[in-house]
Amino acid sequence: SKAYGSVGKLASHLQAKIVDPSTGEALGPGQRGELWVRGPLVMKGYVGDDKATAETVDSQGWLKTGDLCYFNEDGFLYIVDRLKELIKYKGYQVPPAELEHILQSHPGIADAAVIGYPDEDAGQLPMAFIVRQPGSNLTRQQVIDYVAKHVAPYKKVRRVAFVNAIPKSPAGKILRRELVQQALSMGASKL
Repeated sequence: SKAYGSVGKLASHLQAKIVDPSTGEALGPGQRGELWVRGPLVMKGYVGDDKATAETVDSQGWLKTGDLCYFNEDGFLYIVDRLKELIKYKGYQVPPAELEHILQSHPGIADAAVIGYPDEDAGQLPMAFIVRQPGSNLTRQQVIDYVAKHVAPYKKVRRVAFVNAIPKSPAGKILRRELVQQALSMGASKL
């Protein structure tokens, strides 16, 4: 899948590697994993919180950023999503930002957000919250089909809700936790 714009190259004083979060193994160019960085300015640990430090900085001084990233062949860094935001569908990891990007490219969609909806069989189902463009009468099935054309089958949106607005922080970051609560309070009846 393509990148939505690189954040550029890392500063020369920083070392970086992309690591498979489940094995701790370093990955090569084009492979997605957690970004670890190390350098003179990387924090030497949170004062007084050993557990948080141990989870964030390992014994060799690598800071685990919590970002799902990859480097391309030329060393440019691409951030895919936050690891903790990934939707876990049947053992697959689905980055909501990737689906949001696809949805936002639809001419009938003014805004979109994607969350993991809790599901007994699958773990989480990718669920889209859609703000329609004025005058658009886009249906749930059209939304599902549009995403399905662009992604691997496991990444397909499985649920859709139409809303008036996507909750965002002052910085413009989607408040996914609010959407999860909204989805759960809607209940299965409305979906």
